[in-house]
Amino acid sequence: MKYGIFRAACASPSLTVADCNYNSQQIIKAIELADKHNIKLVVFPELCITGYTCADLFLQRSLQLSAEKALINICTKTKDCKCMSIVGLPVTYQGARYNCAAYLYKGNVLAIVPKTFIPNYSEFYERRWFTPADFCQTDNITINEEFSNIPFGTNIIIEDKNDSLLKIACEICEDVWVPLSPSTRHALNGATVIANLSASNEVVGKADYRKMLVSAQSAKTVSAYLYANACHDESTTDMIFSGHSIIAQNGSIKAQSELFGTELLTISDIDLERIEQDRLRTTTFTTCSAFTRDSQSVYRFITIEFDENDFSDSTEQKAIGFQPNDEKKTISSTELIGGIDRHPFVPSEDKERNARCHIVIEMQAEGLAKRLRHIHAQNAVIGLSGGLDSTLAMLVTARAFDKCGIDRSKITAVTMPCFGTTNRTYSNACLLAQKTGATLKEINIKKAVLQHFSDIGHDENIHDVTYENSQARERTQILMDIANKYNGIVIGTGDLSELALGWCTYNGDHISMYGVNSSIPKTLVRYLVEWFAMQSEQQGDAELANVLKDILATPVSPELLPPTGKDISQKTEELVGPYELHDFFLYYVLRWGFSPKKIFFLALQAFNGKVADGSETVYTREIILKWLTTFYKRFFSQQFKRSCMPDGAKVGTVNLSPRGDWRMPSDASAAVWMEELKELEG
Repeated sequence: MKYGIFRAACASPSLTVADCNYNSQQIIKAIELADKHNIKLVVFPELCITGYTCADLFLQRSLQLSAEKALINICTKTKDCKCMSIVGLPVTYQGARYNCAAYLYKGNVLAIVPKTFIPNYSEFYERRWFTPADFCQTDNITINEEFSNIPFGTNIIIEDKNDSLLKIACEICEDVWVPLSPSTRHALNGATVIANLSASNEVVGKADYRKMLVSAQSAKTVSAYLYANACHDESTTDMIFSGHSIIAQNGSIKAQSELFGTELLTISDIDLERIEQDRLRTTTFTTCSAFTRDSQSVYRFITIEFDENDFSDSTEQKAIGFQPNDEKKTISSTELIGGIDRHPFVPSEDKERNARCHIVIEMQAEGLAKRLRHIHAQNAVIGLSGGLDSTLAMLVTARAFDKCGIDRSKITAVTMPCFGTTNRTYSNACLLAQKTGATLKEINIKKAVLQHFSDIGHDENIHDVTYENSQARERTQILMDIANKYNGIVIGTGDLSELALGWCTYNGDHISMYGVNSSIPKTLVRYLVEWFAMQSEQQGDAELANVLKDILATPVSPELLPPTGKDISQKTEELVGPYELHDFFLYYVLRWGFSPKKIFFLALQAFNGKVADGSETVYTREIILKWLTTFYKRFFSQQFKRSCMPDGAKVGTVNLSPRGDWRMPSDASAAVWMEELKELEG
């Protein structure tokens, strides 16, 4: 190194879940490329050899042996490279399985570091497969008899024997998200460079928080922090990954990759002398370090030396990725005391809302694109009703097909008019299919449903739940069969709000092969379609924009009952309540776990005040309580529909997937919550 300049990189190579051979080949290519760039350290994502999303496959011995074989192959193929690499894999030791990072250098495994904090909340379920490491466990292990006496523990620092400024430590993903991160102790014991092998999924707003977290941790530890994140090739069964890697130094972002970008390496030069000077200048850092060493001797660290004399003297910075926007947003005092937001899922500021819509749509499309690529599907089938949800699903599917390079004509949009279909929704469905380039297929289901009524002995003049649900199930059967015919998949259109209320027909519109809207609340669905309309206008497609605007102006309805004249007779919000209220309730129930009384209090603040310009609805105390009671009744009684919901990636902080955020018994009692609501009636 010259003047303490140290070149490092984060890598996000492509992968195939559970294919260790393929993944090792991609890792080798990345290391060789890093070596060409005179990079001294390249950090890979968490469990990159197997893929992070293997789930119960981690319990298979075959996968473990394959991962070890791949590790040996990486060492063998990169022994002539001058850079050090840190890769992730599962390691079995003394009857336990650990989520580990392995330091590789010139054909050798220098050390293995197990993950300290294992997340087991929301969409994470790692304790099912991995054991948390003792904070300072130190031992020697053997990998597949090829490498023996490898130091194993969380208290390891790798040091360049020729330059004491370079001291590398490692932690894994969740370790940096906890209050007392291992990297804090690493830094206090001399580490100047912290590597984090991560598999951090994307939800709305998480990228900004992640950047802030990495920046803050590098500032607190006065270090360089390399955060290597899993790429979009991880499974999208329940999560989406973006490959958002970050390199920070002393609180400043040096380089970061673009979300869902194609960059293999994110590279930056790090000034280790600046780190040393900042630590000397910040005397409390030294005090804290001394206090830790003297008062808690159990946390003694071991140092492993490596010899590196071939690093290039070049100090040129090369950031493959994009540099952060340093433009600062001014926050007015009114934003701090702005009361309770009526629409917690939707940013109120136009610029932020448009940005949110863009990233949500990209995440939806990326999730579906991964599924299409994985199953080698070239066709998709959507039931197009002319309503908001199926419109959004259609637009997202078109975007996913573009990402996969598949012609949009292979999207089969099926309109299935029946007793409640109006000319308005039918016409909009047809126009939307035409404008998006999909293949439109019309199947009138009246005869089939009437035949079904005859078969089961139902009077067609009785417009009850049998009358309604028979139509929904007939439509789903048609979509599934067409998907089989074209070797495609049925795209689900139902949204998060409908799942919360159970406003879907079990084994009808409740079922699909991939639900792109499953974590999108209804209030956000509207803005996403509006965003598409705005984009269409900007691109000069006024006809598509007009179709989308008319869909936005159409009352939300399942259209299962015959219309009154030309008008829709069945309006959802008149039956189950306003979606802006239900989304408000949903947010505070799931995100914060607030009691009914507190949610009612917040709703009164948000919805019961006077609106000066009359642009928003004012709800009375009685109306809010009525629909809050409806929400709890339906939320508890309809859990059975959520327990078997199809795959669909989480894109926001609130989700109802039984495999992720929400695990609730289908027969749980609502008595406690209903009693509290009764108290509010007095």
